[in-house]
Amino acid sequence: MAEAFVGTWKLVDSKNFDEYMKAIGVGFAMRQVANMTKPTTIISVDGDTITVKTQSTFKSTEVNFQLGQEFDEITADDRKVKSVVTLDGEKLHHVQKWDSQETTLVREIQDGKMILTVTMGEVVSTRTYEKAS
Repeated sequence: MAEAFVGTWKLVDSKNFDEYMKAIGVGFAMRQVANMTKPTTIISVDGDTITVKTQSTFKSTEVNFQLGQEFDEITADDRKVKSVVTLDGEKLHHVQKWDSQETTLVREIQDGKMILTVTMGEVVSTRTYEKAS
């Protein structure tokens, strides 16, 4: 089912992302730059391994993982987290844990777009991606 996410996705809309970044502890200067970037996310599947690359003029990251298996991740804002990604129905559910904190990133496909909903406590941000041609 993860194959539905395979492809190159460009950010086209972002709601409440600054508040989310504040909630996870991102400083003012980094938030200013991050709010101006329009990252591209490239998702691929090779056997049991899923790769998610996020590329922007500001910072690029890459994670490789297998569903349901915990892995170490360094986020774009340099948090060192323990992550687990699971497939929940038709949603990729990504949980990051660090310093007794937890945030979730949920990716789903709606009307041909990839919707990324990130949650930290009561703060929710929605980022919409369209598939690149």
